[in-house]
Amino acid sequence: MPEKSAGGRWIFVYTRAEERVWGMPLFSRAMFFAVHWAARKGLREDSAVAAGDRKEQARQTGIRGETYAYWYLRRHGYVFVARNYQAPGVKGEIDLIGYDGAALVFVEVRTRTARAGQPGLPEMSVTREKRRHLVRTAQVFLAARRVPESPVRFDVLAIENYPGRAPVVRLHKDAFPAHP
Repeated sequence: MPEKSAGGRWIFVYTRAEERVWGMPLFSRAMFFAVHWAARKGLREDSAVAAGDRKEQARQTGIRGETYAYWYLRRHGYVFVARNYQAPGVKGEIDLIGYDGAALVFVEVRTRTARAGQPGLPEMSVTREKRRHLVRTAQVFLAARRVPESPVRFDVLAIENYPGRAPVVRLHKDAFPAHP
């Protein structure tokens, strides 16, 4: 609902009550349905790829994976405040930052296209070094935004992309602690 700030300006404060009134869960479900339908045959194009285009294709698959993850999590009640957050002077990026209930959640999205002879789960690619970068970037975010005291959590959303099939999604809540 609109509230008057100390400066006399009206601001909009978004709460779960407004979500029920404005139908955000319904909208999120509809958007996820559209994204899921578009990804029913995989997150990437099945066209032949030249050797030089593999990096670009991997980047595009990652972008599609992050979009899929965004709407997947919105459908599950997450309310996002930032996407692709990069802190100045700190190596790394946080894919999604939002609230799941009272907890402020930093989400790392890992998308991997499954190929024969290449075993490995996408979530296994979140190394100790990557976790350290995520925690450091999250600390900068919290300090810069002056976020009030609230529980903080790091989630990993893994997407396995199978060409010709819908992606498989696994959400690991509280995947690693806030101290590296």
